[in-house]
Amino acid sequence: MSDKLRAYLYLHFCVFIWGFTAILGKLITLTALPLVWWRVLICCTTLIIILPKAQLRGLSRRAFGQLFGIGVLVGIHWICFYGAIKIANASVAVASMATTSFFSALVEPLLLRKKMKWYELALGILILPGMALIAGNIDWSMRLGLGVGILGAFLAAVFTSLNKRVIENAPVAPLLMSLTELFGGLVVCSLALPFVWYFTPQQAQIAPKEMDWFWMLVLAWVCTLLPYYLTLKAMRHISAFATNLTINLEPVYGVLLAAVIFREHDDLNPNFYIGMLVILAAVFSHPLLKKIFEKNEPAGKPAA
Repeated sequence: MSDKLRAYLYLHFCVFIWGFTAILGKLITLTALPLVWWRVLICCTTLIIILPKAQLRGLSRRAFGQLFGIGVLVGIHWICFYGAIKIANASVAVASMATTSFFSALVEPLLLRKKMKWYELALGILILPGMALIAGNIDWSMRLGLGVGILGAFLAAVFTSLNKRVIENAPVAPLLMSLTELFGGLVVCSLALPFVWYFTPQQAQIAPKEMDWFWMLVLAWVCTLLPYYLTLKAMRHISAFATNLTINLEPVYGVLLAAVIFREHDDLNPNFYIGMLVILAAVFSHPLLKKIFEKNEPAGKPAA
């Protein structure tokens, strides 16, 4: 099995696991920001325990600053995503995140100083109607929520491209990279919590209750740490655009899993299946188009 094929398998496995996050979010009684805060705190604590201390001491200040900054963007992205859900609804948030591939087609060439690929831009645009069909009947009057979600999508394109640049130029061990970035996300979420409590006192509950602890550990260990680590490994062999394009399958997996677990299949209308086919066509045609249009270009050497 080639490294690139293994990377794609890792990534699809990660996206499938991420599909469970919506289900876990429904099972956990905490509101969005406290949930994210605990999720990241548990991840950081676990990584500090399992990481060799030599790795922690060996991280240079420059690398720490770069990764911490990327983690800050990740944290703001999460706040924007859950903020879009709060301001508008889940459909608007999902639809806005579909613009990540479009932004990635523009941002990645700029940050990595590569030539823009017209077929990636076209695939990024193709994703939009597919995701709109999956999201359902969106009330486009919810402009603020849509705008916050689009900002989150833009940040996702930026931090994924920055991760790719770090991996190509000065690769760091994936677990150490995960810890540093998640710590940046934890700091941002910690700074945001007091403002959320001040403006929405009803969200003052921060401690998980009873079964929340079990589901929170599943969310942190299985649905965050494992896919975060595998995604960083996969990005050694595939582009930031391909990563973001594949991640668009997350709501597809999430809705299908919810349909099976919560027996919500009656809520799936024909538009969902049409949208799913559009997204699948875009995701799985990318490797083929890349092979066709770049067959005469020299193969790039993956980061070590």
